[in-house]
Amino acid sequence: MNRRTFLRNASLAALGYSFSPMVYRTFARAANSSAKTKPNFVIIFTDDQGYGDLGCYGSKTIRSPRLDQLAREGTLFTDFYAQPVCGPSRSALLTGRYPVRSQGWSMPESEITLAELLKTVGYTTGCVGKWDVSNRRDIKGRIPNDQGFDDYCGPLGANDNGTVTLYDNRQLLGVDHDIATLTQRYTDKGIEFLKANKDKPFLLYLAHTMAHSIVDASPRFKGKSKGGLYGDVIEELDYHTGRLLDAIDELGLRNNTLVIFTTDNGPWNNMQERLRERNKGAIAWGSSGPLREGKGSTWEGGVRVPCIARWPGHVPVGRVSHAIFSTMDFMPTLGGLAGYEVPKDRIIDGVDQTALLLGKSETGARDHIYYLCRNEMHGVRKGKWKLLLPNRKNYYSYVKDRGSEGMELYNLESDIGEKNNVVKQHPEIVSELLGLIKAFQWPETLPDTNIVPRKKSS
Repeated sequence: MNRRTFLRNASLAALGYSFSPMVYRTFARAANSSAKTKPNFVIIFTDDQGYGDLGCYGSKTIRSPRLDQLAREGTLFTDFYAQPVCGPSRSALLTGRYPVRSQGWSMPESEITLAELLKTVGYTTGCVGKWDVSNRRDIKGRIPNDQGFDDYCGPLGANDNGTVTLYDNRQLLGVDHDIATLTQRYTDKGIEFLKANKDKPFLLYLAHTMAHSIVDASPRFKGKSKGGLYGDVIEELDYHTGRLLDAIDELGLRNNTLVIFTTDNGPWNNMQERLRERNKGAIAWGSSGPLREGKGSTWEGGVRVPCIARWPGHVPVGRVSHAIFSTMDFMPTLGGLAGYEVPKDRIIDGVDQTALLLGKSETGARDHIYYLCRNEMHGVRKGKWKLLLPNRKNYYSYVKDRGSEGMELYNLESDIGEKNNVVKQHPEIVSELLGLIKAFQWPETLPDTNIVPRKKSS
């Protein structure tokens, strides 16, 4: 079954100025008289959620009625890309730049975020949940309140030890052991932000901790899904996403709010033994659906993720789009909608996808995307063709499937699972894609790819 057939069937089933950073931070313009006509933005960003973990993407074991409804009310994207792992994925979303530029977990103060840009055109900005781009520490200049967010509540890092360390803006609240209610509490905070800012244009970036590493669900959902503990967690995420959507409606914000739901990378289905140990034997990983491999890899299962967008009267209803789209495109796209200019003093890898989002283009503004992992170029996709370079070395340790030692070419339209290497049959395609790889502009210095940077030797 090819990609289009698979996703059509799954969907139908479910559907039954070049300024310095200091200038950006210090001289944000006040909202003008037309501010009320500016759209609000809500970005819901889950963690380690697989491509196959929602009904509208083909899941048979996890119920997701509210997200399936969101897909019916908006557009579902089948070829949407994040980055292989969490911190790098977040820096790419926030800055519109590949992690080799935005530096992933070590995102520096000099990076300009979409929140900072929105503030220049009168937006109030809120971040709730997992930050993960300040090396999981409170570092001046690099926490959410220093990177464009007026309000922040959540952990700067992950929950790998079964706890989170919570902050309320700049105030340390302490270590929190109640992982099971995080999804509800994050959503509560998100709804509080909506209520407090309903009369002015806003951005809410809601970055859930679930379903990363040690997962849990509240009693109402635990043991209720057919997908084990992981399924319970996703069904709870679906429910609380529904609560957030209901709040948007109740506050009269529905018609002026662009909602985007997506996730940071593929599922951690390639580390099942260790996740079982961390979660007392429970299933704590998701499904890549028809895609190959999972988190940490540059196979489609590691970087192609669910994405749904809704904005009544603007984003087409019930549409399934096969255009290439990426989290990096959020910065320029929101600029096209809100009226800010993206920085001109640095490379922005994202492209303005306003026409794609609003249904005025079927193909969108992006014709290719690069696959990078730990500062190494793994390959590129253009149209339906994906080329992977030979002798790829930089992987995350839990990635089991590292492919062949040679060049690999896949037709993702007919071979969504990347099973049939057709490199020998299409030398002209290989040549074209190698040219794209050669054209990639590398930064002068590559970032440290560790969560906590290595200490430099004296």
